[in-house]
Amino acid sequence: MKLISTDTALPVKTWAQARDTARDAAGEPLPAVARDLAEALGHALAEPLVALTDLPPFDTSAMDGWAVAGPGPWRLGGTGVLAGGRPEPLAEGTAVNIATGAQLPPGPIAVLRREHGQVETSARILFDRAPSPPAPGRDVRPRGQECRSGEPLLPAGTTVTPAVLGLAAAAGYDRLVVHRRPTVELLVLGDELLDSGLPRNGAVRDALSPLLQPWLRCSGDVIGRRRISDDFELLHDAIRHSPADVVVTTGSTAAGPVDFLHEALGAAGARLLIDSVAVRPGHPMLLAELPQSADGRNRRLVELPGNPLAAVAGTVTLASPLLRRLNGQPEAEPQRVAVQVELPGHPRNTRLLPVLLRENTAAPLPFDGPAMLRGLALADGLAVVPPGGVPSGSTVDVLEMPRP
Repeated sequence: MKLISTDTALPVKTWAQARDTARDAAGEPLPAVARDLAEALGHALAEPLVALTDLPPFDTSAMDGWAVAGPGPWRLGGTGVLAGGRPEPLAEGTAVNIATGAQLPPGPIAVLRREHGQVETSARILFDRAPSPPAPGRDVRPRGQECRSGEPLLPAGTTVTPAVLGLAAAAGYDRLVVHRRPTVELLVLGDELLDSGLPRNGAVRDALSPLLQPWLRCSGDVIGRRRISDDFELLHDAIRHSPADVVVTTGSTAAGPVDFLHEALGAAGARLLIDSVAVRPGHPMLLAELPQSADGRNRRLVELPGNPLAAVAGTVTLASPLLRRLNGQPEAEPQRVAVQVELPGHPRNTRLLPVLLRENTAAPLPFDGPAMLRGLALADGLAVVPPGGVPSGSTVDVLEMPRP
């Protein structure tokens, strides 16, 4: 693999070009694997989810009450039908207690709601007090109301959420075929960072680790986070021997006396794909292909700037598109919203601006500098402001913030 040349600079990518390059660098999604339902959460479906049964699988009661056959009044029989029980056939003019979700007896059956029935206890006769007589099928969930066996339910690429797990279980699945999630290692660079306590003696708190790890977990499995001192050998060794599919580093994107990333990538045999992006904040970000792992897996490295908001800009520009493609997820579509006040832009670069969303309009937030977090903490998303800004009365794309 060709070493990085520090003499020949790559052309600066536009924001859209950088995201496309990151997606393309992923290649095909990672291989499909079968996972038990409890282990499939957060993965993307590698094949469509198709119903293995009708839902409901049989006619069920939609209410607590009585299953009734024919017009009333009805003679009560049996001990009742609970969910999970198998009902006996009902003769015309008879009824049986039934619980919500219980299977109905065969035949043209209706359900009389509990509040609409009155029982003559001594004679065990059920009288109808409903506003109108219960016709067959009333308050019944018919078999196949939600889907029929063989019906497509969800497309491939759908992220497995708790709701998807519930649907899969109801539809008859014990396991799901999903894409293996990419593994991610976060390398936080710098001698000036503290893991606890107040800033002191020129050192500041590491805000990037608690910020980035949950963000990266949206589309990858973060297998580790390491602090790397400002030392070339340590950085080179960490990059070379990382077991992750994607290595994400923070800082060291400039040309300062302890910014060793380019040198370390060159020594590791990396191929640089992006070395700067026309976006503010965060333009000194990069993307590189690393040599394959010992077991033949492709590896990539995303370098994020060291300032918090700039690091987030790098995450949504490079890391998220790369990880989503590897994970088999479609790219997250931005939300198009109106702006009622001008959104200031950079003269030449795309700007990612923290905004509040209210009634489908975007409002800019203060504290939007590359090293600031207050605006980001309040934001519903990042507005993608093209060069020159967005005038009042226009619209803008907004990238939604990840939510726990």
